[in-house]
Amino acid sequence: MPLYEHVMIARQDLSNTQAEGLIEHFGAVLSDNGGKLVDHEYWGVKTMAYKINKNRKGHYAFLRSDAPAAAVQEMERLMRLHDDVMRVLTIKVEAHGEGPSVQMQKRDDRERGDREGGFGDRGDRGDRGFAPRGDRPERSDRAPRR
Repeated sequence: MPLYEHVMIARQDLSNTQAEGLIEHFGAVLSDNGGKLVDHEYWGVKTMAYKINKNRKGHYAFLRSDAPAAAVQEMERLMRLHDDVMRVLTIKVEAHGEGPSVQMQKRDDRERGDREGGFGDRGDRGDRGFAPRGDRPERSDRAPRR
């Protein structure tokens, strides 16, 4: 069966348990139509780049499924009809990635205080070879300053 990944944004005024209940509900829709929900992640409430239906924030959820196209179409149809779901994105993938998604990896790094490889810990930059301003030669390819 084909593999799909879905991202769903639910209204901000839902509770966490209600948002996670939506995930379980739509997973049941998939299983009723011959597919299965392989994995799901609740990403939490995030601020959106622009308002959707007068909401500035939303509950984000990520689902990985192994289902026939008809089951995915039915799940998407029900998501679009559901009042609590604001947006849905579904893509077909060749294989599901191992481990948590990039969003969950970022959250794990923040919770641990891990900054390796990030901008927060640049390490020793050493002597960069810059001469002080006064000792620099003039560049001839630039127009003179006024």
